[in-house]
Amino acid sequence: MTEISLNPFFTLLISFLLLFGTFFIFSSSIGMIRLPDVYTRSHAASKGATLGIASILLGTFFYFLFVEGELSSSLILGIIFVLITLPVSGHMIARAAYNSGIPLWHKSVKNELEIKDREESK
Repeated sequence: MTEISLNPFFTLLISFLLLFGTFFIFSSSIGMIRLPDVYTRSHAASKGATLGIASILLGTFFYFLFVEGELSSSLILGIIFVLITLPVSGHMIARAAYNSGIPLWHKSVKNELEIKDREESK
């Protein structure tokens, strides 16, 4: 078995991206448990998962690039797909919840969609 020596900078970069992604996914899961309503939970899930999964995929991409010497186009496409679809799906789920009449948290300060709906109905 051959041993591959890797530049310490790349080792730190890959490790940082993997730990950064893990932290955001973990904080997103805590947000899903602790936050009070569907809108804040959707926000936590979509933002945390977007940063977390994109960071882990980027760390994996750098691993394959610097250690294995392979340029993985499927990882690049996966990163782009996650960065585009996760925020949009989180927004659409929150919008569907709002249109279904699910109330905001009782301590919510401002409902911009209600103001917009009132202005459009005039």
